[in-house]
Amino acid sequence: MSGKPVLEMAQAQLVEAARYLDLDPGLSEVLSKPKRQLIVNFPVVMDNGEVQCFEGYRVQHNTSRGPTKGGIRYHPDVDVDETTALSMWMTWKCAVVDIPYGGAKGSVKVDTKKLSMRELEKLTRRFATEINIVIGERSDIPAPDIGTNGQVMAWIMDTLSMQTGYTVPGVITGKPITLGGSQGRIEATGRGCIVAALEACKERGLTDLKDKKVVVQGFGNVGSVAAYLAEEAGAKVIAVSDARSAIYNENGLPIRELYQKYSGRDGGIAEYKDCTPITNADLLTLKCDVLIPAAIQQQITIDNADKIQAGIVVEGANGPTTREADQILSDKGILVVPDILANAGGVVVSYFEWVQDLQNFFWEEVEVNVKLERIMKHAYEGVRVTRESHKCDMRTAAMIIGVKRVAEATVSRGIFP
Repeated sequence: MSGKPVLEMAQAQLVEAARYLDLDPGLSEVLSKPKRQLIVNFPVVMDNGEVQCFEGYRVQHNTSRGPTKGGIRYHPDVDVDETTALSMWMTWKCAVVDIPYGGAKGSVKVDTKKLSMRELEKLTRRFATEINIVIGERSDIPAPDIGTNGQVMAWIMDTLSMQTGYTVPGVITGKPITLGGSQGRIEATGRGCIVAALEACKERGLTDLKDKKVVVQGFGNVGSVAAYLAEEAGAKVIAVSDARSAIYNENGLPIRELYQKYSGRDGGIAEYKDCTPITNADLLTLKCDVLIPAAIQQQITIDNADKIQAGIVVEGANGPTTREADQILSDKGILVVPDILANAGGVVVSYFEWVQDLQNFFWEEVEVNVKLERIMKHAYEGVRVTRESHKCDMRTAAMIIGVKRVAEATVSRGIFP
């Protein structure tokens, strides 16, 4: 599967925002292209002694507002176009929540389910060494994404520290707490989604999530956290899905039990019995108050958008809604909280982790969560006001803010030499 449609979608979103801002064509062209694309092919000796070659990428989109920031994804379908699109979205995301980063993204084309733990470690350390020429705690700071986690981040930090000659915790975020990770980082993206969902509820006159019906697509780090925080807020999470299946119970599912007992097992959440198995397609079209697509890109499309029955869509994933679907949802009166706002909690707390690492001074979890909530609410209000002033949808409003801030920084710095 090529990432070209995803890149075209990201570039089209930029064109739309540039139209509102009346950007200079030359500046628009600069912002539409990545600053740097690194493609690496590297060997790994597998457990059986055979050598296998893997392809990986690190794309840095823009550095006008600071060092670049973005996750590392391990997935068999990644390519340089998808990675570039994700790096662009990271640039706008950082600008929307007003943290001093540009966007980047990294990925390796690999199915981690086919690797042993030792093979995963060797692949990670070799990939980190290959991209070491462009990453660093003051230049480009990676983080976890699909297929990676805190342990992978720990291996990367250790690899780069060994090559530097001393421990460099600020070179990567999403690390274990014992290695300079931040309290609240694991839950940050999902927590940010729920803060955004609560703000959207207030806007729709719903006050809060109590007794509201919530559907979550994806039960990984983002989706599972968003689901149990929604449950804690009093919502009924009536359906969830993982990579294998989707389940439904109109009276609500026990999210913490699902996560603790079934997530990560071979059968996944499908092993839970007090529910009705449904398809992922059916899950997206269930009648609910809030739908949180937190899986992968391009899930709500022209083929199913007219069947969406949620009042509010909060994008936990990157690019889950196509441009054609966006228009259909808008015409139906569905409020879409776009990815570059809704799932920005992860990069916000990654920024907190980086700041703590550079200072060697760490914060308590309550402080992290309070700061995160304040930033998310402020960003949401900024997007809402921009939407009203430009009479556009939330995605376009968020893009207007992000593109404007990056464009202003680019113009202020000027073009070297």
